[in-house]
Amino acid sequence: MGTESVNWHSGLDCDQWVALPVAGQRPSARYKHAAVVADEKLYIVGGSRNGRYLSDVQAFDLKNLSWSTIKVSTKLESENFPAVSGHNMVKWGNKLLLLGGHSKDTSDNVTVRFIDLESHVCGTLEAIGKVPEARGGQSVSLVGSKLIMFGGEDKKRRLMNDVHVLDLETLTWNVVETIQTPPAPRFDHTAAVHANRYLLIFGGCSHSIFFNDLHVLDLETLEWSQPQIQGDLVSPRAGHAGVSIDGNWYIVGGGDNKSGALETLVMDMSKLVISTLTNVKGRDPLASEGLSVSSVLIDGEQYLVAFGGYNGKYSNEVFVMRPKPKDSKHPKIFQSPAAAAAAASVTAAYALAKSESLEFTTMDSKPKVDLSVEVNMIKGEKKTLESSVTEVKAVNSSLMEKLEECNGAHVDLSMELHSVKGQLASERSRCAELEAQILDLQKMLSSMESIEQEVQTLRSEKSAIEQDMEVSASDEKQGSGGGGVWRWIAG
Repeated sequence: MGTESVNWHSGLDCDQWVALPVAGQRPSARYKHAAVVADEKLYIVGGSRNGRYLSDVQAFDLKNLSWSTIKVSTKLESENFPAVSGHNMVKWGNKLLLLGGHSKDTSDNVTVRFIDLESHVCGTLEAIGKVPEARGGQSVSLVGSKLIMFGGEDKKRRLMNDVHVLDLETLTWNVVETIQTPPAPRFDHTAAVHANRYLLIFGGCSHSIFFNDLHVLDLETLEWSQPQIQGDLVSPRAGHAGVSIDGNWYIVGGGDNKSGALETLVMDMSKLVISTLTNVKGRDPLASEGLSVSSVLIDGEQYLVAFGGYNGKYSNEVFVMRPKPKDSKHPKIFQSPAAAAAAASVTAAYALAKSESLEFTTMDSKPKVDLSVEVNMIKGEKKTLESSVTEVKAVNSSLMEKLEECNGAHVDLSMELHSVKGQLASERSRCAELEAQILDLQKMLSSMESIEQEVQTLRSEKSAIEQDMEVSASDEKQGSGGGGVWRWIAG
């Protein structure tokens, strides 16, 4: 490889995707695979293409930009590495752990498989406890030594919104009993963990609805909340990919089965503010469903690495982005997921609490701090929120009026339907009478056919009799006219 390939990351513009030049043969294009970076290599496992599940393991060296196929072996001759799609993969020690996914495996529960990065031996980890049902399209997030699994779609296409935890040290599964309203059942969403405490769920879909909502689970209180996302308006999507770096959650691709999402998003998880980093053109591989995005540290700098996906065409290209480093000059406070209020009011509440604390701790040693500016700012924000509440009430009132109109229309339609049902019953009765008359006529018609046959027979007999009579009459004429002469000659 040349120097340019080895130093591909030098001089990259921030927040822009770049397709990497690849030496040699690429792996087959695919989507719904799993991807993890380990030791500056991007590992790709499985996926789907043209309705067929894949079982290969590929590695992309991010130093020399070349692909290689990893030949995995099993401890048991009877055991093969499965073809799987819609699964998750995490790095744990010197192993890659694969969880769930759709395959031809007959197991009714989630299977945990591993690939040893040193020996390339693969196998199955026997987990105990309350093992979740087999599923695909779920999310799996690593928190300390525990994996948090949410949602997915089982073999019977039943959607789920349950939460399960796998302790990797004891290989024990547990069901998490949460409080408050959980997200609607879904699959092909994405998840991230902030501050080792908050599990964030974004987007995904049911069988008919695509979501753009955000849900937060406090892993200490096990309380769900749905805080308002601030910033750019985000379209519903599923099959997108996400990765978090230093409190920023980068979300790439996805779509709604009609078109792919063109924007690459970043969410400041401490403020729940989302913004668009960059956009790609339609039919770009990055505007695909079922792609993967990972992060890699090269020469002390973080990069995003995206691979695969499907947007009418399967992709096997590798893209990288150098995200702009997070501005650490302004410390941010994570919005409590239990608070469903707008971000502005939460920020104001934190500001007030901080001001009161400052005043209390410095009361004896320093002059009192003038809080008039902060108080005026909070009052202004309060007025803004009150105005917003008034607008919401007005909209709500308008919706209630429309609902009453709809209810009235529903009553009218119900009455009309009842009338139509009565008319229909009358018509059905009339139809029954006509059918009975038709049946009688058919019987009469069949009897007339037999009578007509008898008449035809009588006509035939009459015709035969008439012919006999004509023959007899003819014979009599001949007998009276010339019979004597012939008898005389004969005598």
